[in-house]
Amino acid sequence: QVRLVESGGGLVQAGGSLRLSCVASRLTFSRYAMGWFRQAPGKEREFVAGISRSGGNTNSAESMKGRFIISRDNVKNTVNLQLNSLKPEDTAIYYCAASLRTLNMALAPLDAEAYNYWGQGIQVTVSS
Repeated sequence: QVRLVESGGGLVQAGGSLRLSCVASRLTFSRYAMGWFRQAPGKEREFVAGISRSGGNTNSAESMKGRFIISRDNVKNTVNLQLNSLKPEDTAIYYCAASLRTLNMALAPLDAEAYNYWGQGIQVTVSS
């Protein structure tokens, strides 16, 4: 079955950086737009960033633009999320997800319901 496995999470001080990775297996990776979502305690899951099938187009939540950078490697079946200038409010479980659907300009969907497969999630904790 399809697997998405995240890594790279952990505890970091405010202002620090982390690099999350997600390795996909048992799917044709290049057919899927990829997204990162996060869910903080007591809050709904929210879109963080997405990347098109080729990697040529990216989109991200407004509050994270300029701080979080998504990339992918279709040879290694990997999607990465570079988290910079982290804030305590970035504390959440981060999930990668794969979607056969795309928006205009091949952008990854913003809606979690558009995604076909999900990783198990990885904790990111930012201390003040």
